[in-house]
Amino acid sequence: MHEADLYFSFRSPYSYLAIGRYREIARDYDLELQLRPVYPLALRQPDFFERNHPNWLRYTLLDVARLAQFLAIPFGPPRPDPIVQDMTTRQIAPDQPYIRRITRLGQVAARHGQGVAFAHEAGRLIWGGAEGWHEGEHLAGAAKRADLDLAAMDAEAERDAAALDEEVAANQYSLEAAGHWGVPTLVYKGEPFFGQDRIDVALWRMRQDGLARR
Repeated sequence: MHEADLYFSFRSPYSYLAIGRYREIARDYDLELQLRPVYPLALRQPDFFERNHPNWLRYTLLDVARLAQFLAIPFGPPRPDPIVQDMTTRQIAPDQPYIRRITRLGQVAARHGQGVAFAHEAGRLIWGGAEGWHEGEHLAGAAKRADLDLAAMDAEAERDAAALDEEVAANQYSLEAAGHWGVPTLVYKGEPFFGQDRIDVALWRMRQDGLARR
């Protein structure tokens, strides 16, 4: 059995564009793929948007929509955005209920060996155009499709919030120790593959190392 870590943010549209394809690889190949959720740059580096070129955000939104169309992956702006942020001023609110809940849930899912499946199912809600993805039965359905129970996940996330945040921080530390800082990044035997456009390269490297189909 081959093992790899996938660093992922629920706010990253590129992570969303990658997660389904990585899930298919883990299904089709003898690969144990461990989800490593991290908090988005908006929390880790609050001045990130201010430091980037003014065209960065506009181009990113154009690019992800175009890539989703090219890859035939359902795509729509998140409603609501996992990060509470005034996009006019780029100010980030001090209270962040959505991203903290969904990231902790992702880490709970990873604890139970279903991180990739849950991240894919939840990502399809957040970035697939679901209105009010955080409400009603949306996340319960995503959890069920990942062979999990949302009520039990929420209970664990509330009970272990501090420990889960430490685990997420450790994920970020190990990502940087592996040689990168962004998501999505797959790390295989210490080698990072950053971006949704490096999936084929990551698979090629793992197959070089003997990764075979199931």
